[in-house]
Amino acid sequence: MGIRENLAEVEENIRAACEKAGRDRSEVTLIAVSKTKPVEMLMEAYEAGIRDFGENKVQELKDKYDKLPKDIRWHMIGHLQRNKVKDAISRASLIHGVDSYRLAEEISHQAIKQDREADILLEVNIGEEESKFGVPYNEVEDLVYKIISLPKIRVQGLMCIAPNVLNPEENRPLFQRMRKKVVDIKEVMLHNKVGIAFTKGILSMGMTGDYQVAVEEGATMVRVGTGIFGARESVI
Repeated sequence: MGIRENLAEVEENIRAACEKAGRDRSEVTLIAVSKTKPVEMLMEAYEAGIRDFGENKVQELKDKYDKLPKDIRWHMIGHLQRNKVKDAISRASLIHGVDSYRLAEEISHQAIKQDREADILLEVNIGEEESKFGVPYNEVEDLVYKIISLPKIRVQGLMCIAPNVLNPEENRPLFQRMRKKVVDIKEVMLHNKVGIAFTKGILSMGMTGDYQVAVEEGATMVRVGTGIFGARESVI
């Protein structure tokens, strides 16, 4: 199948998952993970209605940003190095993978210099995997409370990369824990009237192999690459 057909199938799966969970389809944003994919393939997805694209390398984001329509919302979903922050925040509408105060400090610093608000998500290592980045689950609140004092940076929610499993049901309990964490932090923020942190309560979780389960458990953003574009190439 082509990209348009793949998108139609993903869309139907998201709609069915929303219906099963009693949610409105408008609550879930589909991010087309376009890393390593050529501009021509992104344009095919764009023409099929996609406006949210996810990249994991800043240089690739820069190249595509300059070549594609300006109404695209770019998501920086990969691990962000501090020396690449300047270019990332000038192009990405949302940075998904913030996992340290030092990185948040640099984002704040560059946002001040560019006079813009930087929207971020904190990455949680929900599967406690040594091979993955992310904040330990029980340290998320402390990091949120530290970061919200920084100027020009807005913590809008959480993201995670769940373990790669054959049966997506294995990740359901992890998605449930992520949902609980977002709800708990948002309630505390609202109760204490702490700035505008977590006002959106974004929950970015679920990829090609498990996005339907993630939607059923409260994901507000799902990141689908292979399910839309097919297996990714090793180089752009």
